[in-house]
Amino acid sequence: MGNLRIGFLFFLLRLAQRGLAMFFTMKTFESLFAELSQKAASGDPASGTVKALNKGKHFIGKKIIEEAGEVWMAAEYEGREKTAEEISQLLYHLQVMMIANDLELKDVYRYL
Repeated sequence: MGNLRIGFLFFLLRLAQRGLAMFFTMKTFESLFAELSQKAASGDPASGTVKALNKGKHFIGKKIIEEAGEVWMAAEYEGREKTAEEISQLLYHLQVMMIANDLELKDVYRYL
């Protein structure tokens, strides 16, 4: 019985550590763009980002439209968490489109 308790406490500790790690490794718009730019430069054929870039602007544009619709539907019917998730996916595809068009963050920021 004692080993079970210790095992359970160890499990809870690992779970808490992973939760904290997720909190501290949260991506920002800038860090995501840097990560995606690195993936694009690497040309890794296993990368979803590289695959999207290889499919071209038309494909990426369709993904942006799809994700924008999902943001709207989530906002209307699915609540905050789902809306945030869908917005994150939209931001990802927008950044992939930026990379496909050789845009940097500063190119977009100057219009904000």
